[in-house]
Amino acid sequence: METCRIAIPSTQPGGMDSAVGAHFGHCDCYTVIDVADGQITKVDTLPNVPHVQGGCMAPVNHLSENGVTVLLAGGMGMRPLMGFNQVGIKVYHGGDAPSVGMAVQAFLSGKLPEFSINHTCGGGMA
Repeated sequence: METCRIAIPSTQPGGMDSAVGAHFGHCDCYTVIDVADGQITKVDTLPNVPHVQGGCMAPVNHLSENGVTVLLAGGMGMRPLMGFNQVGIKVYHGGDAPSVGMAVQAFLSGKLPEFSINHTCGGGMA
């Protein structure tokens, strides 16, 4: 792994100690972590966008426009998962981690599975 920008759905206020948001599209915010050569180089937050304009694809496009290349998520529907695949964002299942920091460490250690159809939900607030 050379460089990547990881986004994790988070509860307010975001950051490494925040809880992982249960559903990517309905999270309070995203914690965004830049990684270079396996080392965290920057931690920031990014506000979420409402689903109103663009439906489930609004958050997908928002993350893509902000340079995200990896998403660690606990839940999402099939449609946004396909959208992430289309824009080149790799999605991993990290919803079992108790904090953003622990999810990132699990990802960097290669312990998170790639998000698959088996991880998807029916959408909404699930």
